[in-house]
Amino acid sequence: MTHKILTLLAGTSPVLSEGAVIERLRRAPGIQLDEHVVNSALIYEAAGHAALTAIYRQYLDIGQRYRLPLLLSTPTWRAGRERIAAAGFSKRDLNGDNTRFLTGLRDSYGNYAEQVAICGLMSCRGDAYKPAEAMRAAAAAEFHTWQAQALASAGVDFLLAATLPALSEALGLAQAQAATGLPYVISFVARPGGTLLDGTPLKTAIATIDAAVTPRPLAYLINCTHASIFRSALLHEHNSSPLVRQRIRGLLANTAALSPEELDGSDELHEEAPNLFGKNVAALRDELGMKILGGCCGSDDRHIECLARELSAA
Repeated sequence: MTHKILTLLAGTSPVLSEGAVIERLRRAPGIQLDEHVVNSALIYEAAGHAALTAIYRQYLDIGQRYRLPLLLSTPTWRAGRERIAAAGFSKRDLNGDNTRFLTGLRDSYGNYAEQVAICGLMSCRGDAYKPAEAMRAAAAAEFHTWQAQALASAGVDFLLAATLPALSEALGLAQAQAATGLPYVISFVARPGGTLLDGTPLKTAIATIDAAVTPRPLAYLINCTHASIFRSALLHEHNSSPLVRQRIRGLLANTAALSPEELDGSDELHEEAPNLFGKNVAALRDELGMKILGGCCGSDDRHIECLARELSAA
């Protein structure tokens, strides 16, 4: 069986990814995110379902308009069994229902749906900006297995563990995802000095996971990181390496060149001009050979439109 993500990565076209979803919902009037599962339960309410649909359709419309392959992530960033129970949704199949919601939306785009891959989105157990909260590898593998299996069973095209601040939990997540038999991708938050938030050099983190987990990740990404910080991290003389630049295949970029600590403590939206964002992120394709490019904090349909325009013109 050939998984769609393998076909997209093997193609000659750059692959577009969505922009922010949760952050946009947080600022949308009439939308209340759950303190435990964040946006995963919105599909069960009329207003939430409509808001999610509108955001994903914007990204689908952009990808279709510019004829670019597209990655969409299920609204399951915090849909682990522990959080689902705390939110009172144990009798609901949040991972399956969100996968079916997004798959149905994707499939409504006719022939273009063949170019859209859906990733089952996961993350660390604790605060993604606080590496001290990261789980040890063995505990993380056990903890994350339930959600990885739930997403795989629901029919996602591949798995993505994103916004990871520390090697230990990333290693456990990789083990849990590898056990499903699906292709999977690990995505870190990076500092300008070429490290994860816990101080682990990128070259150490990637070499460690690649050596310890079978099958190894299909690829690595960086997310929740500005393009300038990403560039600095990947070109760092000591903490990066040719292997890092080979195994990291893309960036889901923030629109503000701020540290996680600065972003976490800010009450206002820090936003880069969409055209500047598009040029800076698209430039990483030629400069560093990046294949998957999209948005994270601060981005919306305007930023992804400008990025798609730049990528399609290259």
